[in-house]
Amino acid sequence: MKYYSFITLLALVSVLGCNSGSDSVAAGDSEEAPAAFSRFDASVDIVQEGQIIIIESSGVPNHPSPYWPTTSSLYKAYDGSNTAFNLNPNQIATQQYTFRIPASPAEASTKSATPLGPIGVALNGVAIFNQYAGPNQPLTNEIDSFDQYNGHPQNSGAYHYHVEPLYITDLVGKDGLIGYLLDGFPLYGPKDGSETVTNNDLDTYHGHVHVTTEYPDGIYHYHVTSEDPYINGNGFYGNAGTVSQ
Repeated sequence: MKYYSFITLLALVSVLGCNSGSDSVAAGDSEEAPAAFSRFDASVDIVQEGQIIIIESSGVPNHPSPYWPTTSSLYKAYDGSNTAFNLNPNQIATQQYTFRIPASPAEASTKSATPLGPIGVALNGVAIFNQYAGPNQPLTNEIDSFDQYNGHPQNSGAYHYHVEPLYITDLVGKDGLIGYLLDGFPLYGPKDGSETVTNNDLDTYHGHVHVTTEYPDGIYHYHVTSEDPYINGNGFYGNAGTVSQ
């Protein structure tokens, strides 16, 4: 599968464009996903089937990392700002993710906790994990293994983000769309316009409702923040879909 940069993607499609991965899915009940999903990288396959958005991804980042094999063109030694950086022993490996999320997300009557492992997917197809290291431990020590873009692989090689994915927010802006969680609600960067978002601005589930560029009528959405829980708080706001790999 060929990978493209976000710069290339954004030059090819606009928010009203068609998702580039839709043609790879069999016809029948399939249809194009909502326009906001055109923000995903061209390497990510997306289609809507009924009330479900299906997102298929290899899970590998489209940016440099010290976790690529040294023979890879994307290998780059750590050059971030964390003086305590400590490379973990794992390397990035291709996954086979299929995320199934609601096309019309709604608040859940009974909220469910976010699990360890994927709780959502970023625009480049990389998995988003919650605020814990396994087994349900704070990220205090694990943060020191995050590469210069705030990601790292676990023992099966599944690269993921627990906190703000810097490669994406550098490209789309600190207030831009970053991805979606499993309940179908969008995830945005650490700013609302020019204002930095703090935990005090968000509810228990780390989100709030207002208009965004992609959703001019308003929608519940999550934000990343610099404080624990970083991406998601006490569970999903909506009914979570599924992820397989």
